[in-house]
Amino acid sequence: MAIATRRRLPALLSRRNGASPDKAVEGTARLGRRTKHLVKRLRPGDVAVIDHVNIDRIAAEELIATGVHAVLNASPSSDGRYPNAGPLLLVRAGISLVDVADADPFELLGEGERVKVAAGIVSSAGREVLRGRELSSVELELQLDEQRLRVDEALAEFAENTVAHVRGETDLLTGSVEFPSTRASFRDRHVLIVVRGEHHRRDLKALRAYIRDVRPLVVAVDGGADGALEAGLKPDVILGDMDSASDEALRCGAELVVHAYPDGRGAPGRERLVELGLDHTVLPAAGTSEDVAMLMAYEKGAALIVSVGAHFNLIEFLDRKRGGMSSTFLTRLRIGEKLVDAKGVSRLYNPSSPFGPIVLFLAAFAILLAIVVITSPALSDLFDLVWLKIRIWLGL
Repeated sequence: MAIATRRRLPALLSRRNGASPDKAVEGTARLGRRTKHLVKRLRPGDVAVIDHVNIDRIAAEELIATGVHAVLNASPSSDGRYPNAGPLLLVRAGISLVDVADADPFELLGEGERVKVAAGIVSSAGREVLRGRELSSVELELQLDEQRLRVDEALAEFAENTVAHVRGETDLLTGSVEFPSTRASFRDRHVLIVVRGEHHRRDLKALRAYIRDVRPLVVAVDGGADGALEAGLKPDVILGDMDSASDEALRCGAELVVHAYPDGRGAPGRERLVELGLDHTVLPAAGTSEDVAMLMAYEKGAALIVSVGAHFNLIEFLDRKRGGMSSTFLTRLRIGEKLVDAKGVSRLYNPSSPFGPIVLFLAAFAILLAIVVITSPALSDLFDLVWLKIRIWLGL
């Protein structure tokens, strides 16, 4: 089937190119090698210049939300190692996606420069600056189908890489990580872990009733703090390397915990917090910030841990380029049944209607009143008199 797909690809692409010419788009070039930082500066109509191997779904959704007209990628948008839907999402959203392999757009284009993108050719002030390969939806769909057929190869590589890293991160399983004391109490409470992940905004909306009734402790992982604030939630704790959360989120009053390497080094967010004058603590631990946040909630006695935007399947792990997922494996193994995904909570949690008891009370009161009126002659005569006056007043 994969061979048939490859044979059909040239014919389908030539048919597409013959049916409709490539569109030309213009916009202001905005440069940023890290997509998650660049999206904060992008405006509708811009041309995003990135350096992102295998554009993941989260990055694609954030780029689409900014309203950019085109994306120029200095790296392969999909290198074929695993099923990667990010590039296809961009193209389906009407965004021109161009892979630039033979030139460095960061050297040839300037920040704020007005550019035109047409059929993979990028020009400025009427002259060609560079050219690349514009990706089509047909090509990306066929490539995605082929990658799905070979996902077993990615699985084998994933498993081998994970096993190779397990020995270095066994502290997560043995519980030897020393978590800092916090003002927020985790004991016997539901804890909501908010990660900047796929559909995290949608999942937070689906959990509104649960959050309103249960009022869980909110722990945001780095950029997840902004997602929580957008949903009207104030994080109680923000944990991570602090490179994705906005200044506004960091100043929201939450306790700040900087995740560092096990030996204490490599805490880039610490300098940023010092510059902002914000109090914080440093937590040395192996693994990802997402996993450390879940383990902290578990070790501090949380009754239930609900994750929003976390990674729960192989494709999501590969999509985030996290081959050595030993920390995630060990974290799930240690936490066990206390960890629940937001999607599961939203499907199982059926909040009671606040109007139900009121309606039931009014119905019972009406029935009781009717019984009293019927069984009491004096009240029955009074009711007939009131009803007569109402009919006269209404002209009936």
